[in-house]
Amino acid sequence: MRTRNTVGRYGEDLAARYLSTQGFAVLERNWRCEFGEIDIVAREGDTLVVCEVKTRRGLNYGTPLESITYRKLATLRRLAGRWLQTHQVRPAEIRIDVISILFDRNTPPTVDHVRGAI
Repeated sequence: MRTRNTVGRYGEDLAARYLSTQGFAVLERNWRCEFGEIDIVAREGDTLVVCEVKTRRGLNYGTPLESITYRKLATLRRLAGRWLQTHQVRPAEIRIDVISILFDRNTPPTVDHVRGAI
């Protein structure tokens, strides 16, 4: 995995599989609008879950979770609102989660799921 896009795609694929094994229904991936992109939109029971996926190949630049800023979380809130507008969905609850994927060539990937990042 050499390019950032390849690493990112790998992480998103792994995150989607992880969510499915945890009982989530993945509704959409890589949804875009003028405000940005949501990596994964999923449903857990009556809760709509907007997931940001961060993937890193090592810790040279910190953990994947350390790269999530307040500004990014605010953007995700705005994106969640826009997704709801365009899909005419009214879930009982909305949550923003972050999924961190850390891997290198010598070990299996580590998946950390932070529920309710905001």
